[in-house]
Amino acid sequence: MEGTSVQMLLAVVSVLSCTTDQARLTLRPSSSQFFKRDFLSLSCEEDDSSAGWTLRRNTTRETRTQCGPDWGTSAGSSCTMSYIFPWDSGVYWCESREGATSQSINITVSGGAVILQSPVLPVMEGHDVTLHCKTKRPPSDLPADFYKQGSLMGTGPTGHVTILHVSKADEGVYRCNIRGHGESPPSWISVTEKPTTTAPPTTAALPTTVAPPPDPAPLQQVFTVVCYLVVFCPYVISTVLMVSLYRHTPTGNHLSVSMVMTPPTHAEQALDDDHDDVTREHQF
Repeated sequence: MEGTSVQMLLAVVSVLSCTTDQARLTLRPSSSQFFKRDFLSLSCEEDDSSAGWTLRRNTTRETRTQCGPDWGTSAGSSCTMSYIFPWDSGVYWCESREGATSQSINITVSGGAVILQSPVLPVMEGHDVTLHCKTKRPPSDLPADFYKQGSLMGTGPTGHVTILHVSKADEGVYRCNIRGHGESPPSWISVTEKPTTTAPPTTAALPTTVAPPPDPAPLQQVFTVVCYLVVFCPYVISTVLMVSLYRHTPTGNHLSVSMVMTPPTHAEQALDDDHDDVTREHQF
Protein backbone atom coordinates (compact mmCIF):
# COMPACT_ATOMS: atom_id res chain seq x y z
CA MET A 1 0.00 0.00 0.00
CA GLU A 2 2.88 2.37 0.76
CA GLY A 3 4.37 1.85 -2.71
CA THR A 4 0.99 2.46 -4.33
CA SER A 5 0.54 5.72 -2.39
CA VAL A 6 3.94 6.92 -3.52
CA GLN A 7 3.09 6.13 -7.15
CA MET A 8 -0.17 8.04 -6.92
CA LEU A 9 1.70 10.99 -5.36
CA LEU A 10 4.15 10.94 -8.25
CA ALA A 11 1.25 10.93 -10.71
CA VAL A 12 -0.20 14.04 -9.05
CA VAL A 13 3.20 15.73 -9.23
CA SER A 14 3.39 14.93 -12.94
CA VAL A 15 0.04 16.62 -13.55
CA LEU A 16 1.04 19.74 -11.62
CA SER A 17 4.45 20.09 -13.25
CA CYS A 18 5.13 22.89 -15.72
CA THR A 19 4.94 21.80 -19.37
CA THR A 20 5.75 23.21 -22.76
CA ASP A 21 4.89 22.22 -26.31
CA GLN A 22 8.50 22.50 -27.51
CA ALA A 23 9.21 18.80 -26.82
CA ARG A 24 7.13 15.65 -26.45
CA LEU A 25 8.17 12.60 -24.48
CA THR A 26 7.46 9.27 -26.17
CA LEU A 27 7.90 5.70 -24.91
CA ARG A 28 8.70 2.50 -26.77
CA PRO A 29 6.82 0.31 -26.12
CA SER A 30 3.99 2.70 -25.34
CA SER A 31 2.56 1.66 -21.99
CA SER A 32 2.24 2.99 -18.47
CA GLN A 33 3.11 -0.34 -16.79
CA PHE A 34 6.03 -2.73 -17.41
CA PHE A 35 7.34 -6.01 -16.07
CA LYS A 36 10.63 -6.20 -14.24
CA ARG A 37 13.61 -6.61 -16.61
CA ASP A 38 11.68 -5.20 -19.58
CA PHE A 39 13.38 -2.98 -22.17
CA LEU A 40 12.34 0.68 -22.32
CA SER A 41 13.32 3.54 -24.64
CA LEU A 42 12.45 7.18 -23.97
CA SER A 43 12.81 9.98 -26.51
CA CYS A 44 12.26 13.74 -26.60
CA GLU A 45 10.67 14.62 -29.92
CA GLU A 46 11.92 18.19 -30.12
CA ASP A 47 10.95 21.14 -32.28
CA ASP A 48 14.07 23.07 -31.31
CA SER A 49 17.17 20.89 -31.33
CA SER A 50 19.31 23.79 -30.10
CA ALA A 51 17.51 23.75 -26.75
CA GLY A 52 19.50 20.70 -25.63
CA TRP A 53 16.71 18.48 -24.32
CA THR A 54 17.58 15.77 -21.81
CA LEU A 55 15.61 13.11 -19.90
CA ARG A 56 14.99 13.53 -16.18
CA ARG A 57 12.96 11.64 -13.60
CA ASN A 58 11.65 11.60 -10.04
CA THR A 59 11.51 8.25 -8.19
CA THR A 60 11.20 7.12 -4.61
CA ARG A 61 15.01 7.12 -4.42
CA GLU A 62 16.04 10.25 -6.34
CA THR A 63 14.81 13.61 -7.58
CA ARG A 64 15.47 15.35 -10.93
CA THR A 65 18.24 12.95 -11.90
CA GLN A 66 19.43 13.01 -15.50
CA CYS A 67 19.70 10.07 -17.88
CA GLY A 68 23.30 8.92 -18.30
CA PRO A 69 25.22 9.62 -15.11
CA ASP A 70 22.74 7.93 -12.74
CA TRP A 71 20.47 5.73 -14.85
CA GLY A 72 20.03 4.62 -18.47
CA THR A 73 22.20 5.24 -21.52
CA SER A 74 21.92 8.72 -23.05
CA ALA A 75 22.11 9.33 -26.80
CA GLY A 76 21.34 12.97 -27.57
CA SER A 77 17.70 13.59 -26.67
CA SER A 78 17.00 9.85 -26.15
CA CYS A 79 17.56 7.47 -23.26
CA THR A 80 17.66 3.67 -23.32
CA MET A 81 17.05 1.39 -20.35
CA SER A 82 18.00 -2.20 -21.16
CA TYR A 83 16.65 -3.60 -17.88
CA ILE A 84 14.14 -1.83 -15.67
CA PHE A 85 13.29 -2.62 -12.05
CA PRO A 86 10.57 -1.65 -9.60
CA TRP A 87 12.73 1.20 -8.23
CA ASP A 88 12.69 2.74 -11.73
CA SER A 89 9.00 3.52 -11.23
CA GLY A 90 8.38 7.24 -11.20
CA VAL A 91 7.73 10.39 -13.22
CA TYR A 92 9.76 11.04 -16.40
CA TRP A 93 9.98 14.22 -18.50
CA CYS A 94 12.15 16.15 -20.99
CA GLU A 95 13.93 19.33 -19.87
CA SER A 96 15.91 21.95 -21.78
CA ARG A 97 18.98 23.89 -20.67
CA GLU A 98 16.72 26.91 -20.06
CA GLY A 99 14.48 24.88 -17.73
CA ALA A 100 11.52 24.36 -20.09
CA THR A 101 9.81 20.98 -19.69
CA SER A 102 7.65 18.65 -21.72
CA GLN A 103 4.60 16.76 -20.51
CA SER A 104 5.47 14.22 -17.81
CA ILE A 105 4.67 10.50 -17.85
CA ASN A 106 4.14 8.19 -14.89
CA ILE A 107 5.79 4.77 -15.33
CA THR A 108 5.17 1.76 -13.10
CA VAL A 109 7.49 -1.27 -13.09
CA SER A 110 5.82 -4.29 -11.51
CA GLY A 111 7.55 -7.19 -9.84
CA GLY A 112 4.33 -9.22 -10.05
CA ALA A 113 2.89 -11.43 -12.79
CA VAL A 114 0.12 -9.11 -14.09
CA ILE A 115 0.19 -5.58 -15.54
CA LEU A 116 -2.45 -3.29 -17.02
CA GLN A 117 -1.49 -1.69 -20.32
CA SER A 118 -3.29 1.65 -20.61
CA PRO A 119 -2.70 4.94 -22.48
CA VAL A 120 0.41 6.80 -21.36
CA LEU A 121 -0.87 10.27 -22.24
CA PRO A 122 -4.28 11.82 -21.56
CA VAL A 123 -7.07 10.64 -23.85
CA MET A 124 -9.18 13.09 -25.86
CA GLU A 125 -12.92 13.08 -25.22
CA GLY A 126 -14.83 11.05 -27.80
CA HIS A 127 -11.98 8.64 -28.52
CA ASP A 128 -12.00 4.90 -27.77
CA VAL A 129 -9.66 3.40 -25.16
CA THR A 130 -8.61 -0.24 -25.00
CA LEU A 131 -7.21 -1.71 -21.77
CA HIS A 132 -5.06 -4.88 -21.91
CA CYS A 133 -4.46 -7.14 -18.93
CA LYS A 134 -1.19 -9.04 -19.48
CA THR A 135 0.59 -11.88 -17.71
CA LYS A 136 4.34 -12.27 -17.58
CA ARG A 137 4.18 -15.82 -18.85
CA PRO A 138 2.09 -16.93 -21.85
CA PRO A 139 -0.66 -17.27 -22.65
CA SER A 140 -1.31 -13.53 -22.33
CA ASP A 141 -4.92 -13.54 -23.58
CA LEU A 142 -6.53 -15.05 -20.49
CA PRO A 143 -9.93 -13.79 -19.24
CA ALA A 144 -9.53 -10.80 -16.93
CA ASP A 145 -11.70 -8.69 -14.66
CA PHE A 146 -11.37 -4.91 -14.95
CA TYR A 147 -12.01 -2.46 -12.13
CA LYS A 148 -12.50 1.29 -11.97
CA GLN A 149 -12.19 3.04 -8.63
CA GLY A 150 -12.37 -0.40 -6.97
CA SER A 151 -15.69 -1.38 -8.63
CA LEU A 152 -15.98 -4.16 -11.22
CA MET A 153 -16.65 -2.62 -14.64
CA GLY A 154 -16.62 -5.81 -16.72
CA THR A 155 -14.81 -8.95 -17.78
CA GLY A 156 -12.71 -9.30 -20.90
CA PRO A 157 -12.83 -12.90 -22.19
CA THR A 158 -9.56 -12.41 -24.09
CA GLY A 159 -7.88 -10.11 -21.59
CA HIS A 160 -8.94 -6.70 -22.90
CA VAL A 161 -11.89 -4.31 -22.81
CA THR A 162 -12.65 -1.19 -24.87
CA ILE A 163 -14.26 1.97 -23.52
CA LEU A 164 -16.14 3.66 -26.35
CA HIS A 165 -16.30 7.42 -26.70
CA VAL A 166 -14.66 8.30 -23.40
CA SER A 167 -15.73 11.36 -21.43
CA LYS A 168 -14.57 13.08 -18.27
CA ALA A 169 -16.69 10.61 -16.32
CA ASP A 170 -14.35 7.81 -17.45
CA GLU A 171 -11.34 9.45 -15.83
CA GLY A 172 -10.01 7.58 -12.78
CA VAL A 173 -7.89 4.74 -11.41
CA TYR A 174 -8.07 1.38 -13.19
CA ARG A 175 -6.65 -2.07 -12.47
CA CYS A 176 -7.21 -5.62 -13.66
CA ASN A 177 -7.11 -9.14 -12.23
CA ILE A 178 -6.44 -12.50 -13.87
CA ARG A 179 -7.69 -15.30 -11.68
CA GLY A 180 -4.93 -17.62 -10.62
CA HIS A 181 -2.18 -15.17 -11.68
CA GLY A 182 -2.72 -12.02 -9.67
CA GLU A 183 -3.68 -8.38 -9.85
CA SER A 184 -2.07 -5.48 -11.70
CA PRO A 185 -0.87 -2.24 -10.05
CA PRO A 186 -3.35 0.66 -10.30
CA SER A 187 -3.10 2.98 -13.29
CA TRP A 188 -4.51 6.48 -13.63
CA ILE A 189 -6.28 7.35 -16.91
CA SER A 190 -6.72 11.04 -17.65
CA VAL A 191 -9.27 12.45 -20.12
CA THR A 192 -8.94 15.88 -21.70
CA GLU A 193 -11.84 17.90 -22.97
CA LYS A 194 -12.25 18.23 -26.69
CA PRO A 195 -11.31 21.75 -27.82
CA THR A 196 -14.26 23.81 -28.94
CA THR A 197 -13.77 25.48 -32.28
CA THR A 198 -15.99 28.38 -33.24
CA ALA A 199 -16.86 28.20 -36.89
CA PRO A 200 -16.81 31.52 -38.72
CA PRO A 201 -20.28 32.83 -39.58
CA THR A 202 -21.35 31.80 -42.99
CA THR A 203 -23.47 34.03 -45.15
CA ALA A 204 -26.15 32.29 -47.12
CA ALA A 205 -25.68 32.71 -50.79
CA LEU A 206 -28.43 34.81 -52.29
CA PRO A 207 -30.18 33.16 -55.20
CA THR A 208 -29.11 34.73 -58.44
CA THR A 209 -31.96 35.65 -60.79
CA VAL A 210 -31.11 34.99 -64.39
CA ALA A 211 -33.20 36.95 -66.87
CA PRO A 212 -34.84 34.70 -69.45
CA PRO A 213 -33.63 35.11 -73.01
CA PRO A 214 -35.77 37.45 -75.14
CA ASP A 215 -38.53 35.88 -77.15
CA PRO A 216 -37.29 35.60 -80.74
CA ALA A 217 -40.83 35.93 -82.23
CA PRO A 218 -41.24 39.75 -81.78
CA LEU A 219 -37.75 40.36 -83.10
CA GLN A 220 -38.45 38.22 -86.12
CA GLN A 221 -41.68 40.13 -86.80
CA VAL A 222 -39.90 43.50 -86.60
CA PHE A 223 -37.20 42.24 -88.94
CA THR A 224 -39.85 41.10 -91.42
CA VAL A 225 -41.63 44.48 -91.34
CA VAL A 226 -38.35 46.30 -91.92
CA CYS A 227 -37.58 44.04 -94.88
CA TYR A 228 -40.98 44.78 -96.42
CA LEU A 229 -40.50 48.51 -95.95
CA VAL A 230 -37.07 48.44 -97.53
CA VAL A 231 -38.30 46.46 -100.52
CA PHE A 232 -41.66 48.15 -101.18
CA CYS A 233 -41.00 51.76 -100.16
CA PRO A 234 -39.29 52.68 -103.46
CA TYR A 235 -42.29 51.39 -105.41
CA VAL A 236 -44.75 53.25 -103.22
CA ILE A 237 -42.76 56.48 -103.39
CA SER A 238 -42.36 56.28 -107.18
CA THR A 239 -46.09 55.61 -107.62
CA VAL A 240 -47.02 58.61 -105.47
CA LEU A 241 -44.67 60.87 -107.42
CA MET A 242 -46.07 59.73 -110.77
CA VAL A 243 -49.66 60.37 -109.67
CA SER A 244 -48.72 63.80 -108.35
CA LEU A 245 -46.97 64.78 -111.60
CA TYR A 246 -49.89 63.53 -113.67
CA ARG A 247 -52.36 65.65 -111.74
CA HIS A 248 -50.32 68.82 -112.23
CA THR A 249 -49.74 68.36 -115.99
CA PRO A 250 -52.18 70.72 -118.19
CA THR A 251 -54.34 68.99 -120.89
CA GLY A 252 -56.33 70.30 -123.98
CA ASN A 253 -59.70 70.28 -122.30
CA HIS A 254 -58.44 72.26 -119.40
CA LEU A 255 -57.05 74.88 -121.77
CA SER A 256 -60.37 75.44 -123.73
CA VAL A 257 -62.30 75.71 -120.54
CA SER A 258 -59.99 78.32 -119.19
CA MET A 259 -60.27 80.29 -122.44
CA VAL A 260 -64.05 80.30 -122.39
CA MET A 261 -64.20 81.29 -118.78
CA THR A 262 -61.81 84.23 -119.18
CA PRO A 263 -63.79 87.52 -118.96
CA PRO A 264 -63.57 89.84 -122.02
CA THR A 265 -61.39 92.85 -122.01
CA HIS A 266 -62.61 96.44 -122.75
CA ALA A 267 -61.38 96.32 -126.37
CA GLU A 268 -63.11 93.10 -127.01
CA GLN A 269 -66.30 94.51 -125.46
CA ALA A 270 -66.18 97.55 -127.78
CA LEU A 271 -65.76 95.36 -130.84
CA ASP A 272 -68.74 93.32 -129.77
CA ASP A 273 -70.88 96.46 -129.46
CA ASP A 274 -69.88 97.63 -132.96
CA HIS A 275 -70.67 94.23 -134.35
CA ASP A 276 -74.08 94.38 -132.82
CA ASP A 277 -74.78 97.80 -134.42
CA VAL A 278 -73.77 96.59 -137.89
CA THR A 279 -76.00 93.65 -137.53
CA ARG A 280 -78.90 95.72 -136.53
CA GLU A 281 -78.31 98.01 -139.57
CA HIS A 282 -78.41 95.11 -141.96
CA GLN A 283 -81.64 93.93 -140.48
CA PHE A 284 -83.37 97.20 -141.17
